[in-house]
Amino acid sequence: MLLSTGWAWLGLTTLCLGIVTATAPVGCQVSGSWVDCRGLNLLRVPPELPPNTEVLDLSDNRIGALRNGDLFGLERLRVLHLRYNQISRLEEEALTPSPRLEELDLFNNSLGQLPDRPLRATPQLRRLELSNNLYPSARLGEAFASLRQLRHLSMGGDHVRALRRDDLRPLDGLPLDRFALKTGSALREYQPGALAGLKCREIWTDIMVDREPGLLTAILADLYRTPASHLRFRRLFGFVSYQGGEDLFAGLRESGVRALTFFRGKFTENLLGSLLRNLEGSAVSNLTLEAINFARSATRNETLPSISNLELDYLTFREISNPDVLLFNREFRWFNKVRHLIINGVNFNYIPCSAWSEMKVVEVIDISSNQLQEGYIYNLRCQYRGTLTHLEEFLLSANQIGSLYDMARLTAAWPRLRALDLSDNWIRGCPGPCTWPPPLEVLSLRRNPLTDGIFACLPTSLRRLDLSHGQLERLDPRYFARASNLTQLTLSGNRLKFIPADWRGASLQSLALDGNSFGVISRGTFSRMPLLVDLQAGNNPYHCTCDLYRFVQETRAGGTLRLLGWPSQYVCYHPERLLDTNLADFAPGRLECDVGLVVAVSMATAALAAMAAMLLCWRYNVPWYLGATWQIVRAKYRARAPERAGGYAYHAFVSYSYGDAGWVREQLVRRLEGCDPPYRVCFHERDFTPGKWIIDNIIENIESSRKVIFVLSRGFVDSEWCNYELYFAHTRAIVRSFQDVVLVLREAIDPGSLPSKFCKLRKMLDTQTYLEWPSEPSRQPFFWAQLRGVLGRVDPQAPGSGPSAPPEAPEGDTG
Repeated sequence: MLLSTGWAWLGLTTLCLGIVTATAPVGCQVSGSWVDCRGLNLLRVPPELPPNTEVLDLSDNRIGALRNGDLFGLERLRVLHLRYNQISRLEEEALTPSPRLEELDLFNNSLGQLPDRPLRATPQLRRLELSNNLYPSARLGEAFASLRQLRHLSMGGDHVRALRRDDLRPLDGLPLDRFALKTGSALREYQPGALAGLKCREIWTDIMVDREPGLLTAILADLYRTPASHLRFRRLFGFVSYQGGEDLFAGLRESGVRALTFFRGKFTENLLGSLLRNLEGSAVSNLTLEAINFARSATRNETLPSISNLELDYLTFREISNPDVLLFNREFRWFNKVRHLIINGVNFNYIPCSAWSEMKVVEVIDISSNQLQEGYIYNLRCQYRGTLTHLEEFLLSANQIGSLYDMARLTAAWPRLRALDLSDNWIRGCPGPCTWPPPLEVLSLRRNPLTDGIFACLPTSLRRLDLSHGQLERLDPRYFARASNLTQLTLSGNRLKFIPADWRGASLQSLALDGNSFGVISRGTFSRMPLLVDLQAGNNPYHCTCDLYRFVQETRAGGTLRLLGWPSQYVCYHPERLLDTNLADFAPGRLECDVGLVVAVSMATAALAAMAAMLLCWRYNVPWYLGATWQIVRAKYRARAPERAGGYAYHAFVSYSYGDAGWVREQLVRRLEGCDPPYRVCFHERDFTPGKWIIDNIIENIESSRKVIFVLSRGFVDSEWCNYELYFAHTRAIVRSFQDVVLVLREAIDPGSLPSKFCKLRKMLDTQTYLEWPSEPSRQPFFWAQLRGVLGRVDPQAPGSGPSAPPEAPEGDTG
């Protein structure tokens, strides 16, 4: 009584100190009622923990013991994690201050014996983890019988050498959900009946029987007597493969076990065959082989091919490095009554033809995470028609498949196929249309390097389609118009730059477009998707415009379309002034977005300005002054122009297109410069100054030439530079009425057919005399005489000063 009073005073004092200080221990993280003190190298439970603590995690420290008083003040504590410490003992009253404790984890410590008396203070304990400690005996104390709420118990370690009949007797009648027992390779003695009294739904064991295989028969016999529906064996044979001839799994047919799992450990083909033979006719419907080390037997059991009545709901092979585990019975008759076949991470790369025909009732095949290629899974020598008549789901993710076309040919003959998963493969485009099984409703091509050509091969019967995380840059609206049943479409993580204006989705209800490259959404973007309910379009480079603003406002106000990820994932990218602005905060003014208002204000302003200009013109007679000023400028320009008559460097500047360059060099220039005395001719290939801008060269050389010869043809009309030269010559000729412009037609041109930008040329052809290059050689001398007459005579005394005044030029053809 005195001791209890002392503890009460100590607890009251601790509680008062906790209320006064109200601070967390140094290094621990406090979140509400959760205190995290992991990995702090603590040597003991820290004092002054918050009194409202419900979850305390002290894992990965160096605590050596749980002492009386360590948990004082923690009356609300429900979960205590102490795994990976160095705890060697629990003092008797260590757990007394926390009567509400529901979960205690002491995994991987140094307990020399199983705790007993400390557990009497935890009547509400539901989960207890005591495995991987140092105690040599598995004998439980009477305190375990009082833990009526206990549902999960894990115990044992590598030092438990014996399991005796009465070791687990306190658990008799206790309805555990899961019991886990570990002895590793230390077990040397097992007394029949040691496990028979367990009342568990699941029993997990980590017991290696390499040295004592005979123990397994007695252990299994007891486990078969329990009501457990799931047995999980870890490392039955950890170091040495079983080579004996004894049927270790005899009696399995008489048990009520429904699920068997073998995790790790060595398995031979004979041991696997023995297991499968005993499963025939048993209650087991779920068999899992995970991470086992499979090897061929030195002497093969010849009765293995007789396994043909293995009726299973689930047969699972997972993370097995040797694919021969699938080939120990090459007739594959052990597959013929399996409904769900799961083969993950087994590294096999082909499926024999005989396997397809033996899977007579299979409904789901999951062969993800292997090394399958389309050329090995779809074999032209195999017969697929009439096989897999019950298959509904075919899962092929994380393989090396590169052809969607071959997958269509493989599955086309399967009449009930409903779902196909080809995610995480190498599929890109497709050469053309594909034939698919009619009932196909679900197709996943997630995380494939998809290109725009994939739409040619997609089935139109789909209800759900996942094309996310590919390389799509554009969509094909024609496919979606045909896929009238599509209700869910995922296009996240592609490179889509725009949303098609004619995109239809008559049945589409859910659409994911997040993580793409488009920035424009307007009010009518999804108008052809009347049933659309969920839209995920965040994380795109949005152009924050009035159209986008109106779309968001109408969507948020309407309530029929939900924007998933709103508002955090919707951010402005353009214009620069709005960069990183949340779309929810983007609110442009009315004048910026109301087009009708902008048009009305603009028209009213323009009308007022026009009326004011007209009044000013009428009041001050502006048209008369403008006309008079124009006439004065032209008169002054004409009066000054002849002053430059003697200062030209060239007799003629030649403007021509690239297609006429040969004729200009070989005919025009050679003829003119071959006269006696010669004409000085400027053409760009020879006389333009290197390093100058082209425009500057054109202007300077036109200004330095007495005449400008234009060699007209269709190529001239199509040349942008020729149009510039014509414009500059026209500007220079304002005061000369085009008297210095010489037109030479190499090809007949209809003035009416010229583009509007050649209005000057059209006017000259309509109003001015031009020379036409004759195709007959007999008429060409007359052409050259005409051209020399237009250019005028050359003064031999001053070759650089220009020709003398020309005589009356002969008349050429007129337009």
